[in-house]
Amino acid sequence: MSARTKARKRALDILFQADVRGDDVSTILAAEAKRAASEPAREASWLYAREIVDGVIDNRDAIDEQITTFAKDWSLARMPAVDRALLRIGVWELLYNDEVPAAVAIDEAVELAKEFSTDDSGSFVHGVLARISRAA
Repeated sequence: MSARTKARKRALDILFQADVRGDDVSTILAAEAKRAASEPAREASWLYAREIVDGVIDNRDAIDEQITTFAKDWSLARMPAVDRALLRIGVWELLYNDEVPAAVAIDEAVELAKEFSTDDSGSFVHGVLARISRAA
């Protein structure tokens, strides 16, 4: 598994935890930073995970607007929390990170959805991100 794939999973964990538990993202980030500092093997994935989470936080309103616009009949509140977090990561990579090709951003989000969410989540995440990518 690549460092960026691990980073996306870590970002998913952070965003999911903040969403479901209602924890403050900065508290979760501080705990993860401490853990990464004590485990040098995790540092490479930590840096990109932090970039993702910071990017999602900094652009959350615009990201959520894109998701709401392209999620056809699905409100953010109605989506499974994992899907919501994955869509936020995917949209950030599509719109705010020029280093990641659109196909990679979509594929990575879909694979995580298949692994951690519902049976239908992979196709749902793919559909929303593909529509956003085409419109960008």
